[in-house]
Amino acid sequence: MLDTLDSHILHALHVAPRAPFRLVGEVVGASEQTVARRYRTMRRAGTVRVVGLVNPAVQGLVASVVRISLRPDRIDACAEALTRLPEVSFANISFGGSEIVCSMATPHEGRMPEVLRQLSRTPGVLEIDTRMTLHTYSPPGADWGRLGPSLPEEAVESLREHHPRTTPQGLPVEPHEEDAALLAALAEDGRASQATLADRTGWTTGRVARRLEALERSGTLLYDVDLALEKLGYPFSAALWLNTSPARLHETGSALAALPRVVFASATSGAQNLMAIVMCTDAADFYDWLSRRLATVPEVTGYTVSVRLRTLKQAASLVYQGRLVAPPR
Repeated sequence: MLDTLDSHILHALHVAPRAPFRLVGEVVGASEQTVARRYRTMRRAGTVRVVGLVNPAVQGLVASVVRISLRPDRIDACAEALTRLPEVSFANISFGGSEIVCSMATPHEGRMPEVLRQLSRTPGVLEIDTRMTLHTYSPPGADWGRLGPSLPEEAVESLREHHPRTTPQGLPVEPHEEDAALLAALAEDGRASQATLADRTGWTTGRVARRLEALERSGTLLYDVDLALEKLGYPFSAALWLNTSPARLHETGSALAALPRVVFASATSGAQNLMAIVMCTDAADFYDWLSRRLATVPEVTGYTVSVRLRTLKQAASLVYQGRLVAPPR
């Protein structure tokens, strides 16, 4: 379990992933040195990692969640194959050992990606169900209070004022070949300083700053916060697949995202039109959430549950903004 200061630092990073430690210190009420030390301790422990991502739309891809049904006796072989695939950024084995839920970027113009062809030929795979993420209801940092102690609203506004997230202007563009070293460094550490990035690229810090701004403004470069929620006291995780009517889709999805314990909610293609990720302390806590919290959401006409048994790969979290694609560790 993290203390209040650590939780406030994590909340600040979800609002502004590259905010300087000085600014984070100002809003959390601690010195720049203390914030830097706390963050580095959490990063070494695997609690948090900020990563820079190339927007999948650059290559005509969309974020997708894939459910792989397989024979339980083939789970280990399939799990090993999945973790080696760079296209797969996040993968869990569901309770019962007959399903793997993973995330990847897939084409949306009708092509079946080669990675799915490979998976379909893997011995023991019975069915592959790919669901496109159509809309994400969870805003970055807005729901931190359901995970741990959160910053006051004035602190959040200060972060947004001094370090706003760039609103993309138009469609994302293909990065230049010369951007490769910069993007590789950000994939390892999305908070790498401009001096570090200059050293990795051979550029001046001024050129690094200008290129970062251009990539962010175009929507080509995104940031995500990879968070180990079990370290915040929520070791029980479940994916819910829910149904509602098209007329109530936005209302129901928004209400679902606003519930405590929900860290991600989106509209999807597939047999169900909503998906949510729920974090709880144990099975009893999850039952309480189902019977008391989910019951308040309007127009949920049915749902199924995939309880996480074991995490295979976590290169980027499902928690914020539906950005499900990141370089592997």
